[in-house]
Amino acid sequence: MNSSNFHQQIFEHCAIADRIRLLRLLRQVQHKKQPDVTQQLQAAIEKSTQRVTQRQQNRPSISLNQELPFYEKRDELKKVIAENQVVIVCGETGSGKTTQLPQICIDLGLADKGKIGHTQPRRLAARSVTSRIAEELNTRPGEAVGYKVRFTDTTSPDSYVKLMTDGILLAEIQNDRWLNEYQTIIIDEAHERSLNIDLILGFVKTLLPRRPDLKLIITSATIDPERFSRYFSDAPMVMVSGRTYPVEMRYRPILDEDQKDRDRSEAVMDALQELFKISPEDTLIFFSG
Repeated sequence: MNSSNFHQQIFEHCAIADRIRLLRLLRQVQHKKQPDVTQQLQAAIEKSTQRVTQRQQNRPSISLNQELPFYEKRDELKKVIAENQVVIVCGETGSGKTTQLPQICIDLGLADKGKIGHTQPRRLAARSVTSRIAEELNTRPGEAVGYKVRFTDTTSPDSYVKLMTDGILLAEIQNDRWLNEYQTIIIDEAHERSLNIDLILGFVKTLLPRRPDLKLIITSATIDPERFSRYFSDAPMVMVSGRTYPVEMRYRPILDEDQKDRDRSEAVMDALQELFKISPEDTLIFFSG
């Protein structure tokens, strides 16, 4: 087998994380032409190819949530992601983009040769999203889906999706300028425009021409998504609507007609007791100041 055939096999059939090692062996074959090195390269390519095949066969079963607005856009998203290197997904809160996008990427084979790197602005979000995606994939956190935050890494070499903070991905870039661990990068909540997100987007933009196999998906709320599209050479945008909920308004003055003085916390407790009699669920309270 000549060098061009080896090169084609490495880029078309092998795991992305193995490329540097395989290309190094290929250079040794080209310069030294030693039979033992050639056999070593052939064995390494075969092992890497088997690893990719195993990941294809062990893909977790995808179960998209049909109640989410995202479900209606699934076919359009699959087509756009498959045909483009960069995609902007614009979705309102509650659309399902955070938990459903990684599953679509798995279904498209975008985690067969490398992981799906999925960034979140905060550590708590990385952990909670991991649990939710793992539940929908009918697997335990740390198996097909894991997360990495400071001092904690629950991923494994067999993981398909890796949740992490944008700070973690930025730190990984310092040690892996090619992002060879990943086949797909999802930058979630990019509209927050933190320094880390801006640095990651700037770096990945320069990397994409050298990594044509790397997919970049940017999710944003409905705040100026065109800016992200223009930055990535008019990348296609997919708009996903949010989900609305019925809202009932009840007005409870702090003071009743027969009361002269009452603490605000007492009024809150009375309101909570009233709500718990109707439906004992979690409550979010907004205070001024």
